[in-house]
Amino acid sequence: MNSEQLEEINRHFSVVSEALRSDIRRIAEGHATLCHDLRESCGENQNELKEMQALLQLSFPHLDQHIHTLETDISALKNHIDHLETSHS
Repeated sequence: MNSEQLEEINRHFSVVSEALRSDIRRIAEGHATLCHDLRESCGENQNELKEMQALLQLSFPHLDQHIHTLETDISALKNHIDHLETSHS
């Protein structure tokens, strides 16, 4: 191999290596952007989850009271029906 061929190979390698560096840089930038977006999305999801948990914690006692009231009313109705059935017998 003569010096011209070596120089041509060297230039070609320089061009290829610069293209690879550029591709690697773009991949790294895309990765950083993706990581940032995922962190942001995760934070938003965590905030929404906390809000939903807070709403559920407020709702459960209210629903529990409604269920208790309904159970009491049903029990009273059953007793009333039983009383009516025994008095008509």
